[in-house]
Amino acid sequence: MSPAASPVFRRAWPAWLVLVLATLAGASWWWSVGRPVALPDAPSTRIACVSYAPFRQAGETPLDASAFISPERIDAGLRALSQRFDCVRTYSQGQGLSAVPAIAERYGMKVLLGIWLSGDARANAQQVALGIATANKYPQVLRGVIVGNEVLLRGELTSAQLAGYLHQVRTAVSVPVTYADVWEFWLRHPELAGSVDYLTIHILPYWEDQPVPPERAVQHVATVYAKVQQAFPGRRVMIGETGWPSAGRPRQAASASVVNEARYLREFLRYAATVHMPYNVIEAFDQPWKRAQEGTAGGYWGIFDAQARPKFAMQGPVTEEPRWWAGWLAGGAGAALFALAGGWRRRWRGGRGWLALALAGAASGSALAWQFRQMLYACRDGWEWALSLAAGALALLTALRLARWIAARLAGTSASAPPPRWLRAGWLFALAYYGLLLAVDGRYRDFPLGLFWLPCLGYALLGWLGERHAMTMPLPEERFLALWPLPLALAVLLQEAGLTPVAWLWLSLNLLLVLPVLLEWCRARRDGQVA
Repeated sequence: MSPAASPVFRRAWPAWLVLVLATLAGASWWWSVGRPVALPDAPSTRIACVSYAPFRQAGETPLDASAFISPERIDAGLRALSQRFDCVRTYSQGQGLSAVPAIAERYGMKVLLGIWLSGDARANAQQVALGIATANKYPQVLRGVIVGNEVLLRGELTSAQLAGYLHQVRTAVSVPVTYADVWEFWLRHPELAGSVDYLTIHILPYWEDQPVPPERAVQHVATVYAKVQQAFPGRRVMIGETGWPSAGRPRQAASASVVNEARYLREFLRYAATVHMPYNVIEAFDQPWKRAQEGTAGGYWGIFDAQARPKFAMQGPVTEEPRWWAGWLAGGAGAALFALAGGWRRRWRGGRGWLALALAGAASGSALAWQFRQMLYACRDGWEWALSLAAGALALLTALRLARWIAARLAGTSASAPPPRWLRAGWLFALAYYGLLLAVDGRYRDFPLGLFWLPCLGYALLGWLGERHAMTMPLPEERFLALWPLPLALAVLLQEAGLTPVAWLWLSLNLLLVLPVLLEWCRARRDGQVA
């Protein structure tokens, strides 16, 4: 039998192909996110109005009743925003925000004054009293008063209760009064139209129940706007919130990215300039506190980041990741680490073992760099950082242990014992547990592809290269845990309507880890081993 026809060769060349493709996939992904993307230019760098919340420093949140933003910080923020925006929209009173109208007037800006409503009647009374006082003090600065924001969406007030607050404010101030909610709730509660001077609707294609991809998002906005105008003929309709997140999990075909945020905003501004409609963009600055409520995407709707740096220009190409080369550096560092640590006290015949280690290390390094990039956006506190770093370190050690075994097999030398079965059972548990979270409560959860890529691919190669006659019955824990990831991953794929590439990749990772266990189980039963 020729070497090319031997069973060992037939199993080896697909493994080599997988290692090469995994390395190229990591390198090409990092290269692709570093390429400038040509987009249509915005008609102007100025924007009519933008949502403004100053709670952008670590630990700040408007949910903290004792939080206070100094007039100096508000002044610095509005002074910078006045260079590009004609108006700001606020959402609540108190916590220092009552100073916004006076400071905005100083810089020639207008204000959409927000009064926050919730299910707390006492807090509502305080908000309404503060809002009325501020509106009567600065009527010349205000474009309107927005009484309540998405309170019907949250189910905290009935439409009748909301109408009462609207009437109270409307009879006490001299400026227009409105209520802001997702457009569908205006259609569900048309009776509220008589309680406002104009309608304020939110159209967020990314958050729709049927998410809209970025290339069709502005057309969706135009369709919805026309639909609401038709439902309320003769009434003025303002878009109170529209925008796109720059980071976070994809929702079906709607992907959160810097490029897509720039694309949406530029295209929306071109559309808005043709219809001359009132609008407000969400939002000025990224709001880290929102990640606790809306996942990673919630914190990244800003045109500026939390440090007040612009994410993109309004003209010219846009780059998703300017530091894309860091992924290549990580791949190179991983190749060196695996070659040094994986080849420790080993004598390879030729260079096959070293090459296998280098390829495994390059793929692992680029994948962990991807995971670390996701952590930069997602981790909110020290506990999340510690947990994520510990999981990444465990994935790296698992991959290194597996790579030593795989490299020995591909080098044609005797391989040491593979990692203990309990380690694979642990990764099966982690995969099943996170898969369950994604399936039952995945709206705000990211896909940790970079983390699971290492053990899933490594165990798949171990199963492929292992001696068939030496396979034993998997542990009971492995057999039980292997039953769950695939159905859960399929459930996630169905929720995403099969439109999310990341969901397909998640399903593939589940297959890579689970399939060897199921095959070992079947072979062991066929060979008469006791289950």
